[in-house]
Amino acid sequence: MPVPAVGSAAPDFKLQDQDGKERSLKDFKGKWLVLYFYPKDDTPGCCAEAIGFTSIFEELQKLDANIVGVSADTVASHKKFVDKYKLKVTLLSDKPFDVIKAYGAYKADGGHISRDTILVDPKGKVAFTWKAVKPKEHPAEVQAKIAQLKK
Repeated sequence: MPVPAVGSAAPDFKLQDQDGKERSLKDFKGKWLVLYFYPKDDTPGCCAEAIGFTSIFEELQKLDANIVGVSADTVASHKKFVDKYKLKVTLLSDKPFDVIKAYGAYKADGGHISRDTILVDPKGKVAFTWKAVKPKEHPAEVQAKIAQLKK
């Protein structure tokens, strides 16, 4: 599926986080939602991105933003990843790839997940999208974009 168009309603979801708690799109309504998709827990690029978001977590919260990562890893894998690196981001488990596909981050060539990010505005609309991001620079790009869009 293609990435949802800017201005369109963000696809709804219900997935478990690293603590086994069910999360849905409506849980984040009223704040910005950084929904980033990544291939696999505890791999170099995924660590860089998650640690990068964690390092600016407070600044993103001041911008009324929630940071949520999505991969096909299990809840247990997410919990281990969060604990190992003391991550502050929320991680969601999407083993059937339903949400990953709905947001256009599924690569049909072997079922890989593309490193993409969708920024959802406080009303639940897609505000901006990034495809195939560079994990080390991406958190700062997201922070700058939210600050720009809030003006």
